[in-house]
Amino acid sequence: MNGVNQKAATLETDLQGNIKLLQITDTHLFADPTVDLLGIKTVDSYDAVIKHAKKYTEQCSAVLCTGDLSQDHSAQSYSDFSERIKSLKMPCYWLPGNHDMQETMLPSLLEEGLSQAKQLISDDWQIILLDSQVAGVPYGYLSDSQLSFLEEKLLQYPDKYALVSVHHHVLPVGSAWLDEHILKNNKQLIDLINKFDNVKAVLSGHVHQAFDVEKQGTRYITSPSTCVQFKPNSDDFAVDDKAPGYRYLVLHKSGTITTKVERIEADEFVIDKNAIGY
Repeated sequence: MNGVNQKAATLETDLQGNIKLLQITDTHLFADPTVDLLGIKTVDSYDAVIKHAKKYTEQCSAVLCTGDLSQDHSAQSYSDFSERIKSLKMPCYWLPGNHDMQETMLPSLLEEGLSQAKQLISDDWQIILLDSQVAGVPYGYLSDSQLSFLEEKLLQYPDKYALVSVHHHVLPVGSAWLDEHILKNNKQLIDLINKFDNVKAVLSGHVHQAFDVEKQGTRYITSPSTCVQFKPNSDDFAVDDKAPGYRYLVLHKSGTITTKVERIEADEFVIDKNAIGY
C-alpha cells in the first residue's frame, strides 16, 4: 500500500456506544463469473453471503474486507467485488491478501469509491488495518514501515481500545500446510502488541476457517471465506464441507468483543472434496 493516504475515518457507534462490524474475507473473485475455485463459483457464493449479510445493514457501522479479494488479479474482479460490497450500504475498509495485486487493486477500488483509510476511529475504539503482503509468495510479513505505522497509531490514542486487522494469521491454527504460510514475523507483531494493554484483538482472513484464541490478553481471530473452506487441523491440504460465511462483531464500549460466525445454507454450494490444492 505504498503511497496510501493514511487519513483516519470515523466510525459511528450505536446508542449504547458500541461498534458493530462485519468481516468479509477471501472472496477470490475471477473476471469470468463462470470460473470456479475447487467446484465453487466464487462470485455466486459471494453473492449468497452478501444477501445473507444484508440483515445487518441497519445496525453495522462498517464492513472490514481482509484480503484475497481477487483470484486472477483482474480489474473486473475488483469492480465486481466493489459493486456487491456497496450493496450492504455501509462503509467498506479493506486490506490486501497474498492473492491480490495491489497495482490493480488500489486504483480499481478507488475508482469504485471505496475508502483507502487504514485507521478507523470512534470515541472508545480504533481499528488499524495492516498490509502483510509479500509479492509472489503465500506467507505474510509486516515491513518495518507497517510495524511503525501500528505503533504510531497505538501511541496516538492510548485511551482507546484497539482492534488490529491483517490478512495473514498470526498464531498457528494447527494445520501444518497453512501454518507454513503464516505471518512470518509474528513474534515482532506480538511483542509490539504486548506493549499495549488496550489491543483487544487481531482479526485475520487467509486460513478460510474460524479460529479464536486469547494470548496474553489479546484475542487472535480468523474467519471463514465467502467461498472455499479449509479443513481445520489438517497436516496436508484439505477442504471442509462447511458452508461459506462471514463474521459479525460487536466492539463494546467497555472494551470487550462479542462475535459470531454466520454461514449461508450448507447445501447451497458443493466443493470438490478431492481437491489437492489450488
